Amino acid sequence: MTSTPTPAPAPAAGRSRWIALIVISLAQLMVVLDGSIVNIALPQAQIDLGFDDSLRQWIVTAYSLTFGALLLLGGRVSDMWGRKRSFITGLIGFGLASVLGGMAANIEVLLAARALQGLFAALLAPAALSLLSVTFTSGKERATAFGVFTAVAGAGGAIGLLLGGVLTEFASWRWTLLVNTVIAVVAVIAAVAVIHEPSGERRRSRLDVVGTVLASLGLAALVYGFTLAEEDGWGAWQTLTAFAIAVVLLVVFVVTQARVAHPLMPLRVVTDRDRGGSYLSIALGMAANFTQFLFLTYYLQQVLGFTPLATGIAFLPLVISLVIGTSQIGSRLAARYPVRYVMGFGYLVGAIGLAWLTRLTPGDDYWAVVVPASVVMGLGLGTALIAGMTTATRGVGADDAGVASALVNTSQQVGGSIGTALMSAVAASATASWLVANGSDGSTEGTVFGYTTAFWVATAFLAAASLVAFTVVTSRRPSDLEHDDAPAQPMVHAG
Repeated sequence: MTSTPTPAPAPAAGRSRWIALIVISLAQLMVVLDGSIVNIALPQAQIDLGFDDSLRQWIVTAYSLTFGALLLLGGRVSDMWGRKRSFITGLIGFGLASVLGGMAANIEVLLAARALQGLFAALLAPAALSLLSVTFTSGKERATAFGVFTAVAGAGGAIGLLLGGVLTEFASWRWTLLVNTVIAVVAVIAAVAVIHEPSGERRRSRLDVVGTVLASLGLAALVYGFTLAEEDGWGAWQTLTAFAIAVVLLVVFVVTQARVAHPLMPLRVVTDRDRGGSYLSIALGMAANFTQFLFLTYYLQQVLGFTPLATGIAFLPLVISLVIGTSQIGSRLAARYPVRYVMGFGYLVGAIGLAWLTRLTPGDDYWAVVVPASVVMGLGLGTALIAGMTTATRGVGADDAGVASALVNTSQQVGGSIGTALMSAVAASATASWLVANGSDGSTEGTVFGYTTAFWVATAFLAAASLVAFTVVTSRRPSDLEHDDAPAQPMVHAG
């Protein structure tokens, strides 16, 4: 059964659309970089606040846990409450939480602030992407807008490392949090003036309370399970228990979504093969992307002896390549060729770049290996990600735009958690095996062997993402980016 297609909203007029793109991209950058910007600052924060090593990881986890757990709720609230209102509320809340964290006098306040950042990020991120979808509805302008946004999403982690290095080295660890306040204030002022949500699109329905509880607890258990896997190992009873709870809650959640009148996540959003395939491939791609960030940071600092600032600068080839891959190559190819092929071949090129990193040695391989691998990886992954993001949010009715956008962010968050936990375990195991076989005298060689083993596994993840794009995504036509007057695809509701 089908319902009447949702008409495409009229795009915002004039120059304000491009200012809106800057504002939306700034908000996305703030959300993404906060997952990595504090990493470099952790040692200084630990000395300043005097907390134990066991609490250091929780400064990162408190953010990722609340962010990942509440994304679906944030997406549905955005649909019900209004995207602009949700966007501005998310910005204000994120900014205030950042002030709280930046002024923290003890670890308890800092952890609470990081959790609040995750809460407001879960409201802000889906609202940002859905605002982008309804502001740039079709044509070449949509290609440019999604290219910029996707570049920010893909490169945000590396930008966070760069900015974190600069702020930690020349200011204070507190500015890795306080810098968000500056971004938030600018974005709020501009958003009030230039962001205009199409009228008549707000969803008038009740919130699915049971679904909200099941999804939030299930996603929290899943993200927490990956954190425990990194800390305690995959076979630890705490890790297995967290994953078991996550599976049970999420299965029950999916079952309930098919039966309730106003589901938190309408199954029509994810059962569409193009969107479902895009979500899965994005998760696999971000797992590989986070692996590169994680182990290249270790390699540059611990093996080559780079300072935090030099490490951030060393990521510039990757950042620039991601920007070119999304804003130039990916957007143009997606406008001319079937998106499944753009995604599939993009992930394959990214896999070649990651495979290149397996050539790392304890010697100075920055220019010979890291730079060319980063360029190839960035171009390929950037090309694939923009095709995946546009496909994941294309053809969705206005009442489901927030949920579709939330699922993109959920894919990124879960993918990043998988990449961080799984690859850390793989690298540690490979290093331990190497040391047993070769002796402790070659500890640096063993460490690099662990990194390269993780890069091989991450390469397999990108190959799997490519396979998903080729086999699950069915669309054989280009995205709606060919012409400025190309209509946005309406969603056909099933059931």
